[in-house]
Order: sequence, then C-alpha cells, then structure tokens
Amino acid sequence: MGIPVSRLFNAYVIADWSAAAKPRTGKDSVWIGVVKRDVRFKLAFEAHNPATRVEAEKLLRDLLADFQRRGERALIGFDFALGYPAGTASALKLARPDWSGLWDFLAANVVDKAGNVNNRFAVAAKMNRLMTDAPSPFWGCPANDAQRWLTTTKPAEHGAHLPPQQRRAEAAAQDRNGKAAAKTVWQVFGNGTVGSQAIVGMPAVKRLVADLGDKAAVWPFTTGWRALTPADLAASSAVIAEISPALAKAAPEPGEIADRAQVRAVAYHLAKLDEAGKLGALFAPSPAQAADAELVGVVEREEGWILGV
Repeated sequence: MGIPVSRLFNAYVIADWSAAAKPRTGKDSVWIGVVKRDVRFKLAFEAHNPATRVEAEKLLRDLLADFQRRGERALIGFDFALGYPAGTASALKLARPDWSGLWDFLAANVVDKAGNVNNRFAVAAKMNRLMTDAPSPFWGCPANDAQRWLTTTKPAEHGAHLPPQQRRAEAAAQDRNGKAAAKTVWQVFGNGTVGSQAIVGMPAVKRLVADLGDKAAVWPFTTGWRALTPADLAASSAVIAEISPALAKAAPEPGEIADRAQVRAVAYHLAKLDEAGKLGALFAPSPAQAADAELVGVVEREEGWILGV
C-alpha cells in the first residue's frame, strides 16, 4: 500500500529507553509502542517490553525490516537526547565537531552487554577527563564507580568555560511549559536523570541508522530543521527523531503501567496528526526560531531538537 500524499508515515514507533544495569521489565524498563494500520486500514496499537537494550535494539531492527519489506515508512521516536549542548564535540577535540562525531565517539567507547551491564559511568568519566581533566561537566554515580573524573555529587558550579547545562531545546521546553528546569544531560545517576539513557542510547540509534544506510533520515541533523513533506522523505524508509513523553497526555487504562500508556499516547498522537495532515509542520521551528540563524545552525549541527517543542 502506498502512502497518500497527505500522510508522511505508515507506522509510528515510540521507544521509552532505559539505562538499567540488569534485565528488567515492567516499570522503569524499555517500552516500545507501535501504532500502525491493521488489515482494515484502521490504526492499531501494539506494545513491547523487552528486558534488555540488546533485545530492544533487535526488536526495532526487525520492525524496520518488516516495514521496508512492505514498502512502508516509519517514524521512530526516542525519549533521550540525540545530541549534547553546543561545544561538547569541540571540547572532546573530535575530528568532526558535530553530532556525527559525537555518535562515533560514543559508539566506540560504550560497552552495553546482553545482560544490560554497561560502562556508562566509565564513559562519562573519560569524557570529563578529555574535556576538563576534572570531575565535570558529567556528574553522579554510585559510590563504587566514583573516581578522580566522576563524583557522586554535583560539582559546586558549572563554569562558563563548559558547554551549557542545557541544550536550546530543553530551555525552550521549560519556557513553554513554565515548569522547573529539566534534568541536565550531564547528570548520569539519580532519580529522573536523563544522562545515562543518552550515553547508552545514541550508540544504539547509530547502529540502527547504519543498518538502514541511505534509507534513514535523522531529524533535524540530516533533514534540516524544517517542515517535512512526503516528497522530502520519498527516499527514506525511516525517520529518527527525539521526542518527549510530554508530547501527549497519557491516561493509563486499569492495570496499565504508566510507561506503556505513555508510548501509546505519544504514538497515537503523532498518527492522528499525520492523518490530519499536520505532522509535517511539527518538524519545523517557530517563525522566531527560524529567524535566528545561530540557533538553527547549532540545532542542525550538534544539539538536535525535541519534536513538538
């Protein structure tokens, strides 16, 4: 079945990632929600709860391969940062001081074993050593993982010489919602942290993109930060994007785990926007953002953006 002119995708896949250090299902584990059309062409939801990230990555690979066989295009949304605050790649002295250089660095350094054992704290410490030769900007770890370049507690200050605490997207989300500041990607341990998911997640996304080759688009890095049309994606079988669980309000059904409800809500929300011909505009900046050339350059080169912010 081909894709109607007004619709960008056939399937919407939302991945709620986890940095758990051992196999886990249920609450605070990996949840993957898929909304696609059934044999009657009606939207239908299916949920997956793999116990490990290795299993989750294989599941995503299998889903994408199935979509490709059917000639269908999918939107794959991940709930962790796909880039770091501007200046991180340069501080690491990477040959390519952009998002792709950072992905390569993480892929070369992160070890994520089949049982979920991973070396994220060692990677954070190495990045601190390369950037500052001090226990910053990354911070937070169990006492057993503390060392010269990574401490259990937050440094006294985040110096002006460091990349910012937040990316522009997180600052914009905070301004829009009027809520307390989002957790910084530099914190890699503690309740509600997002830093560990980014460290173990970006290498997994890189591998998925590598499998798809030129059939994969990564928004906004390879697509540009702009509205997308079916013509823009004619050569793509998948678009990878960063999403926020806050994109849609979830109402758990009786007995439903909140994480499952959230991926369901976000997947359906994106599907319904697409049905209405409104999803393409979600990939674009606001007029004020688009007029800020420095912001657009930073977003497309290194930081990325959160879909819907």
